[in-house]
Amino acid sequence: MKDFSKFEEKIGVQFKDRDLLVQAFVHRSYLNEHPDFRLGHNERLEFLGDAVVELVVTEYLYANYPNPEGELTNWRAALVNANTLALIAQHDLGMEEYLYLSRGEAKDSGSKARSYILANAIEALIGAMYLDRGMDVVSDFIRRFVLSKLDEILEKKLYIDPKSRFQEAAQESSGVTPSYRVLSETGPDHAKEFDVGVYLGSELVATGKGSSKQDAQIEAARKALEVKGW
Repeated sequence: MKDFSKFEEKIGVQFKDRDLLVQAFVHRSYLNEHPDFRLGHNERLEFLGDAVVELVVTEYLYANYPNPEGELTNWRAALVNANTLALIAQHDLGMEEYLYLSRGEAKDSGSKARSYILANAIEALIGAMYLDRGMDVVSDFIRRFVLSKLDEILEKKLYIDPKSRFQEAAQESSGVTPSYRVLSETGPDHAKEFDVGVYLGSELVATGKGSSKQDAQIEAARKALEVKGW
């Protein structure tokens, strides 16, 4: 078993049942290689944590902002989507080093698959915390680590999808509307991967990969925002 004492110090929460904490970090792939491991994978905890984080965020937004339902829905989505949660898990909480992964998954650091694993793990952690310490403790954790991102999301308009944000910024900055082109298409029909470039005029600003053209365009736009500093 890994030593989670430093992690508990970082998050400011001591678990009564350490097994719940550990299980939140167990990916299904680990059990394929370690069938005798005494704990299960984290998917049921993730299912619970997903509902808990959405409830806490929804209640906070409802209580503190008189904005229309549509705006609050977009803000919530930006707070609890996989990208935001993965960044919190990796950079704010340092969860990656505690993951229980198969050898193959362990080599895949920095990939989109790892981001999903991290996002699922923080949801599982929230589910475990809810079971172990109750709603008050888990609500405080979500306020400190998730809702603390709200100001940045509102300031940078991160609740607007990357394609819309990049188009708005490009038109404001240079009067040019971005265009997207498929650069390559690989894989069989049931598992294609698209490589898409986003252009301002003839300038290739960034590229993105995805299992659909839309996903690849969104990834390209997200990277283009970073490249341009918008």
